[in-house]
Amino acid sequence: MTLSSTKAGPSPHRPVTEPSPIDAISALIGGTPLVEIRYRFDGRSRRLYAKYEIENMTGSIKDRMAAYILRRGYADGDLRPGMTIVEASSGNTGISFAALGSALSHPVRIYIPDWMSRERIELIRSFGAEVVLVSAEEGGFIGAVTRAESDAATHDDVFVPRQFDNRANIEAHEQSTGPEIERQLAAFNRRVDAFVAGVGTGGTVMGVGRYLRRVAPAARIHPLEPANSPTLRTGHRVGHHRIQGISDEFIPSIVDLDELDETLDAWDGDAILMAQYLCRQLGLAVGISSGANFLGAVQLVEELGPEATVVTIFPDSNKKYLSTALCHDEPVQPSYLRPRIELERIHAVR
Repeated sequence: MTLSSTKAGPSPHRPVTEPSPIDAISALIGGTPLVEIRYRFDGRSRRLYAKYEIENMTGSIKDRMAAYILRRGYADGDLRPGMTIVEASSGNTGISFAALGSALSHPVRIYIPDWMSRERIELIRSFGAEVVLVSAEEGGFIGAVTRAESDAATHDDVFVPRQFDNRANIEAHEQSTGPEIERQLAAFNRRVDAFVAGVGTGGTVMGVGRYLRRVAPAARIHPLEPANSPTLRTGHRVGHHRIQGISDEFIPSIVDLDELDETLDAWDGDAILMAQYLCRQLGLAVGISSGANFLGAVQLVEELGPEATVVTIFPDSNKKYLSTALCHDEPVQPSYLRPRIELERIHAVR
């Protein structure tokens, strides 16, 4: 066959779609390892599985959602070159949009409560984004959301992802994180019995849960929140906690508790101790919410039995918490699970 006999141009049966600007950096997001963690609980051998999301572009699971929402924005025509991305965030989402905005030549403005860790705020700024700090007196996280919406109402060139209300947040994990977990569990010759994840926006637990229930209808899907501040159980902010990134004072609209199983919880001090131990003993550089998720998974293994396959998420790294309680001595309380856990070894697959 000669080159001239090869017909150029698209197939008449296939529509031509323009590549999204996000395609150029999509290889930096997703495809993270699944880690099997062997441990002992009260001296008895156990194992659980955790998705190591630190390997995403900015070091957190929020890169998946941010990239997916931007891709959808381009496809729908809601996001155009030069528009400003404006979002309210407790940290990781702001970092993700700041980095992606920089890569895609969009100005970014992030409204963030002023009590979030210094590292989160400075990371957002390091990507060239504008940071607007919102105090508790100005409404805290709800005030941040309100001000982001006000931006959108008064400017035509603003794109607001609305992570707490945007169902594309769920779809991002239904289409990427969930399938990755199923495929990687197969490498361990396992099928999921339960999944647990802390609720910030709720996109992870809802999206992963929907996918896993399609392939394993009996799988249990549990949200997790701080025991110090049981927002999901009460419907509103109660108490205070130190697990940044989850339990942001309200229940997001994309969270449907009727789709989920019982809400689990972890004390923030216990989560801090667990995150410290995962780093020191296994070299897993995780943040406080990862410690909380691990403790939630431990609870499920004890409930379902040692042969159950329980999966959770390690959402981000310890590098975003160096100025927080994660790097200080934390007192042990009698109710904590951490002293009953002895970490042994890990095995990771991609």
